[in-house]
Amino acid sequence: MKKIVVFAALISGLSMISPAGAEQKAGVVVADSTETIVTVVDVDREARTVTVRGEKGHLTMINVPERAQNLDQVVPGSRFKVQYVRSVALSLRKGSGVASSNTGSTVELAAKGDTPGGTMVSVHQVNAVVEALDRDSRSVTLRGPEGGPFDVQVGEEVKAYGDIEVGDTVTVEYTEGLAMHMIKQ
Repeated sequence: MKKIVVFAALISGLSMISPAGAEQKAGVVVADSTETIVTVVDVDREARTVTVRGEKGHLTMINVPERAQNLDQVVPGSRFKVQYVRSVALSLRKGSGVASSNTGSTVELAAKGDTPGGTMVSVHQVNAVVEALDRDSRSVTLRGPEGGPFDVQVGEEVKAYGDIEVGDTVTVEYTEGLAMHMIKQ
């Protein structure tokens, strides 16, 4: 059920940010999902961070939003079921636009006193200028507002790839979704 909620939020987030890309049918969305159990190693209530250890032993620090009301229930040894969803949407449009970026996010958290958990979805959109193309490998080298260059592989599904040229502007949308729910001990 949580998987459906996160995917719905991702789809909703993508459609709000780039309706023009959807109308052009020049883009494609690729999504992947990972589900795991993590164990809390440390809680810094002042900094509002929680350090967790994944099933393979890797440590990750999670920033807890100010709106989260149940941080007091999270202690070292607490276990959470975590689902991380990532999607990339690539849409192409002709032009010589200026490189820019923006970010939007939504957070839905457990009510005060409930089992700690919630979902967070962040959508990042970057307009970048095409610096180079490799038609054989279907890659494009881009320069965004924070510099670059960076390379992006373009799937066969993006039919407009054949229409872009060096100097055109492309839009890359990157969405991250995180759903967490504490496991009852």
